[in-house]
Amino acid sequence: MSRFDGDWYSPTRLHDSPTQYHFPGDRFIPNRSLMDLDQAHSLLTSRTREVSDSTISDEYRRKLEENLSCDKEGRPFRMLVFRGSPKSRKKSIPFIEEMQQQDEAEALYNMNMKLSQLRRLPKKESRVLDAARINDDYYLNIMDWGKRNILAIALGSDLYLWNAETGKSEKLMQVDDQGDYPTSIAWSEDGRRVAVGHLSSKLQLWDSETSKRIRSLEGHDDRVGTVAWNGQILTSGSRDKSIINHDVRARYSLICRVQMHSEEVCGLKWSSSGNKLASGGNENLVYIWEASMMCSSNFLYQCNGHRAAVKALAWCPYQSNVLASGGGTLDGCIKIWNIQKGTCINSIDAKAQICGLEWNRHHKEILSGHGFSATGHQNELCLWKYPSMSKIGELKCHSSRVLQLSQSPDGSTVVSAGADETLRFWEVFGPPVRDDSRVSDLDSLLSFKRSLIR
Repeated sequence: MSRFDGDWYSPTRLHDSPTQYHFPGDRFIPNRSLMDLDQAHSLLTSRTREVSDSTISDEYRRKLEENLSCDKEGRPFRMLVFRGSPKSRKKSIPFIEEMQQQDEAEALYNMNMKLSQLRRLPKKESRVLDAARINDDYYLNIMDWGKRNILAIALGSDLYLWNAETGKSEKLMQVDDQGDYPTSIAWSEDGRRVAVGHLSSKLQLWDSETSKRIRSLEGHDDRVGTVAWNGQILTSGSRDKSIINHDVRARYSLICRVQMHSEEVCGLKWSSSGNKLASGGNENLVYIWEASMMCSSNFLYQCNGHRAAVKALAWCPYQSNVLASGGGTLDGCIKIWNIQKGTCINSIDAKAQICGLEWNRHHKEILSGHGFSATGHQNELCLWKYPSMSKIGELKCHSSRVLQLSQSPDGSTVVSAGADETLRFWEVFGPPVRDDSRVSDLDSLLSFKRSLIR
């Protein structure tokens, strides 16, 4: 690599050619050596105001102005002007111009890529499946997409498994008791067992590979409308107003029973870390529970503000202390809670019943599924930007209300179950976008393209 010529940056060279300049760096720090301070002092002291003096002729005044506007060698010169190196006379430095051109090209390319990657909602669903005899009941949670890419859905008194990779479906179980049917479903974290709550208050575990019932769990006196897993702990919520934690490994599984809600427990959701549980009730309240303190029936926070039942709950995947909740028909609001403080940090009126919420794991967005509405916003899916909660767009294909949402294991697809007896699959979240613009501190220090050392 050739050496930098010190004279190339010298004030003398900068001063010699004042007509065309080139600034090679990302900034230019002015230097007093570029200024003729004696001349500046003369101008400031002798020309603060023009004084008419009849003894000074016009010719003398003209010559005086010419001398004050020229440098010592008689060339035009302006005071207090920042000057770079003369472009026409600078010596070439290997790689400098090439690196600048590459940086400009990269900046243009990155700008075009960002423009091309603006989020666009799909115009229609990617797949539609029939869901005959699905129960049109807001308080049920009868669909879940497991880690092994198998969707479980309750249709009437039957429970079906649909394999997203092969497209094949099979019946896992059928409720023979007249008047009874599945009212809640949840896959275990390994994707092998399915927990099924019933209208008759039964709670069962089924093996998806052998299609056999593993065991039954007791404790509730009314329908089990919501279930959620936390490792080997299965939590269930019921119309009997209670929440029960079962250790599915233990012979006597009931380890904790909490009764704080004054109405039916409509929704349950464990945080990704497993240390906090959110529960929503028909009395319009959300409770936050610390896993280690549930047996004492002491909740962490009570979140109020909804004006209808709270079924839809979703923990933010990139902010562990943020929870989203959605209210029923008379409320129609999505609320974002800071769980560390127990405060509501945002509330958006969606103008429709909130039946489901799903966070986008690849982009900072949240999808809501809607039911009844008095303002024409019913039966649609809405995508919201987080944290501003500005609406990105809407999806309108269901002819009846959306009952529930569930997300694929890779986080790219969302399925909506509708009262129109269809399951609609949406490629709404898309694959993760690789952000090449992020550069580590070490890369920044080692890259000559990030900054020029002068």
